[in-house]
Order: sequence, then structure tokens, then C-alpha cells
Amino acid sequence: MARIYWRHHRAGPARAWGDFTSLGYGREPLVEPGSPKRLGTTNPAIAAKVFTDRMKELEQAKVDRAVLGVEKRMTLGAFVPQHLSLRRQEATVTETWLKETGARLQSGAIRFFGADRPLLSITSREVLRFKIWLTEFPNGRGGKLSGSTQRKYLEALSGLFTAAIRERVYHGPNPIGGIVKPSESPPMDEWFEPWQTAALLESARTYRPTPPARPLPECSYALIAFVALTGCRMREAFGIEIEDVDFGRRVVRIHPNAWRRLKTPRSTRAVPLWPQLTEVLSDYLGKYGSRLNRLLFPSERLLARGEEGMITDSRKMLGTLGSRVGFQPGEVRWNKLRHGYATARLQTLDNGAPVSTFTVARELGHTGVHMVERIYGHLGEVRHRSEVVEFRVEQHPARLVPLLTTRLDSFSPTLSEPSSSSTLQQSCSSHSETLEQNGL
Repeated sequence: MARIYWRHHRAGPARAWGDFTSLGYGREPLVEPGSPKRLGTTNPAIAAKVFTDRMKELEQAKVDRAVLGVEKRMTLGAFVPQHLSLRRQEATVTETWLKETGARLQSGAIRFFGADRPLLSITSREVLRFKIWLTEFPNGRGGKLSGSTQRKYLEALSGLFTAAIRERVYHGPNPIGGIVKPSESPPMDEWFEPWQTAALLESARTYRPTPPARPLPECSYALIAFVALTGCRMREAFGIEIEDVDFGRRVVRIHPNAWRRLKTPRSTRAVPLWPQLTEVLSDYLGKYGSRLNRLLFPSERLLARGEEGMITDSRKMLGTLGSRVGFQPGEVRWNKLRHGYATARLQTLDNGAPVSTFTVARELGHTGVHMVERIYGHLGEVRHRSEVVEFRVEQHPARLVPLLTTRLDSFSPTLSEPSSSSTLQQSCSSHSETLEQNGL
């Protein structure tokens, strides 16, 4: 039978302990609430109160285990750090994922349900209310969360309940399971025409901030050109490392690393390093290469603190550069550049013949040709066959010269010929020698 007993330690006072072995538990000190140390109380009245409360807690846990199938009752706020710690121990996610998931659980689920909310009390009906609440959640820019962002909040909570079921602190099916999640990405038929991509690149190339405007990241032009001329996904670009760009073989390798995962296991691939991107990256590395460590496009905020990490927010960059050439707020998105690359790549030639759909699908990280044929094949108004993918102002003088002359003070209408393959060869060779000299 459970009981209170007293322990003497050297010359100190006797301290209260509880013997709960009859309930299937052990012996433990009866600690006064709020005490900074795990020492049993010396007050008999307090010991009796702590013992009674602990008895009720252990008896309830025994009922929960028998009736509900859970080991112990757990609150949402208490389980979040435990869940993230378990995921870190599994070593299947990146630190960036852990940080972002923790932030979504704190600002989303805990803010809505409350940190002291028992997990067992959260039902599918409650989750549906949470989903509706997310539709009105501010995004910090005067608007509401997009469908894809709402989905990420729901997926973070779903992962938490999956872990809670596995750890036997939640009984029943995942309450997120029956909830229809918002769309993960914007419509796939949104893309940039080549002349629009060329205008955005020219805006980035010529951008010079005037006070009191804050400067954009030094990698802005190179980063936008990288996505536009490889068709990679946003996070793939943010996590690319310097060694992934092979100037000698003229390819960019996209693969999982310590900074981020890829969308699917088969998204690992190699993408051609086109002449225009070679020029942009050569100039970028020549100017800023000495400041870089591993990441090609690191967060400058972290660099200033002597740390290295991925960029986490590029909305200001895209909005500022897009507005200079007539794009509306929110109109410039990384997906549009990716889709623009796909439409342009489908018009290129491979050894004199039209490039195969399978080749384009693999460069985009797709496992089959279905999406390329269904979505990208009919997009775009330009049907110009070329040996390379490039987005240059010189290719669209009728559209861009009047626009850029009007909107960009630093734009010069003097046009030059696009790079030839021989120029590319010289550029790659020269840059490879520079990298070797700098130890990159």
C-alpha cells in the first residue's frame, strides 16, 4: 500500500518520501511545489498534500493506460520540444527544418490551442477551427497567409500528432487526417516570358540603392539568375554550395546536403551551366568569393554575425527589383522563374534536334515527363529555337529598350551580341584557374 515515510540524511532534518511501489511505480521525494531543489519537504502537512496529489496523478495515469492506451497525459506546450528533440535524434531532418517547424508550432498551434491544452482534448473538430483561423492569420505584409503556408502549419501539427501516437501520449487516429489541406503551390500555369525574365535580370544587375533605402543582398542578381537559368526550386537554390557549381564540366549539381533536403529522393540531378549563368557567377565569385565559405548564396544577416546559414526571406528582394520594371507587389515569385526556364528549355536544340521532354523533366527534378507535357509544353508565346537557354535584353529590343530606358536610370540601350560557345569556353577556363588560385 502506498505510504509516506521519512528519511534521515546525516545530521540534516528528516525529509518526506512517498512509496508508490504498490501502484507499479517507485519511491520518490515529496517535493514542496515551487522548491528549486529535488528534496523532500520537512513539513508533515505539506508532505500529506503533495502525497495526496501525487496519488491522484498516478492513479489517473493508470486509468489512462488501461482505458485510453496512453502512457501519460501530455500538454501541447510540453510535447512540442520533446517532438523536435526526437526528430533531431532521428537525424532525418535538417536544423533549418527543425527551426521552421518549431516556429510554426509556436506561432500557430500553441497560439490557437494554448500551451496548457491537453493533447487528448484536441479533436478533428478543433483542428478544423484551427484551419479556419489560419485563413485569417496575418502574414506580416498587410495580407493573409497563402494556401501553401497554411498547409505547412497544418503539416507541422500533423507531424506532432504522428509522434504523439507513436510515443503513446495520444490515443486514436491523427486528428489532421480528415482535414483537406489548402493547395501546396500556386497555379502551375504561371510563368515568365523570356523578355520578362530578361527585364527582371536587368533590374537586378543595375540596382543601386539610394538612401534611405536599405541595400539588397549582394547575391541578389546572381541568385535570381541562378534560378532563372537552372529552373531549380527556391530552397534548392538557397542551399546550393560553391562546390556544386562545376565550371570545368559546365554543370550544376543539385543534391541533398546539411542545409536542406530535396523535394523527392529522385530530385538529385545535374543541370547545364549555361553561358549567361557562367558570366554572372564568374563576376559574383570574383567580387565576393573571399567572403564566402560553403554556401553560394548565404544569409548576409548571419554572415555579419560570423555565422553561415541559408536565406530565409527573399520577398523584399523580389518585390523591390520587380517594381523597378513594372511588376505589381507579389507578382514576382521564384516559381514563375522556374516555369519560365522550363518553357525556354523546351525550345532549345540538342545536337541540332529539339531537346527531349525527358531531359527537361530530369533537369527540373521530375521523375517522369507527364507534368512537363501537361503543363509546360503549351506555355509561352516565344517559339525561337536556340542552342542555349538565355534571357538577354538584346534578344527583345522592341519590348525592353523603351521599358527599361523609361524605368531604369542606369540602363544603357547599347546592345551587344549574346555569348558564343567559344566565349563560354574561355570564361570557364579562366574562372577555373581563378578558383584554383583562391583555393575554392
